[in-house]
Amino acid sequence: MPHLFIRGISVEQTKEISVSLVQALAELCVCGEDNFTLEIVQSVFVFNQEEIAAYPFIEVKWFDRGKVIQDKFAQTITKHVQFLGIPEVEVAFTAFSEADYYLNGKSFAGG
Repeated sequence: MPHLFIRGISVEQTKEISVSLVQALAELCVCGEDNFTLEIVQSVFVFNQEEIAAYPFIEVKWFDRGKVIQDKFAQTITKHVQFLGIPEVEVAFTAFSEADYYLNGKSFAGG
């Protein structure tokens, strides 16, 4: 955790930024790089009976780290994606409660 679901950015493009992106995000979150998952979601987008290119969209699922860290996290993702020559990217966050997140049947809240 955090888990980044990436749409509209190719596997090769994601590989190109993956090391520096995860390093920067781990430093920001003060956690290990092995806590991050980058998942490229292969989707087909349709508009007006035609397949169209997907727009760059990254959904972040994580434990809430506060608005300041969230803003910096989004800015870091944006900077790395724009480095690829992609002018625009959307980032959205979904925060999990530790009480509602389980590993091997045990809540992260310790309950």
